Amino acid sequence: MARSAITYTDLTANTAVADVAGTNVDATNSNTIAKAVPERTILRITNTTASTKTVTIKAGSTNPPAVAGGLGDLVVSLTAGHVTTQVAFVGPLDSSRFLQADGSLSLDVAASMTGTITAFRVPKTA
Repeated sequence: MARSAITYTDLTANTAVADVAGTNVDATNSNTIAKAVPERTILRITNTTASTKTVTIKAGSTNPPAVAGGLGDLVVSLTAGHVTTQVAFVGPLDSSRFLQADGSLSLDVAASMTGTITAFRVPKTA
């Protein structure tokens, strides 16, 4: 099955951005961010499951673009969210480690996890 898409929310310099709901995690097929810009990506991951869950940012397996893919995956652990939603912010990321051959980022979601993932794209600096 195809991974479920996460679209970017662009941040704008010197401007406020309204909070966004994010994309529901897909514990069956996992998620992807197409046309990713890892160095400008900040992920907000929430866990609403009543147990600790993980989201794995997959290392790229093709060199190039993932010349540092051998460093392996990044596993983000979120504690149980049964009382309050647990949140983790991850990034910026290194394209030489995480960029997939098709230019995407791949995120594997633990079985039975519920929550959201929001991908924020930080603007380029002048």
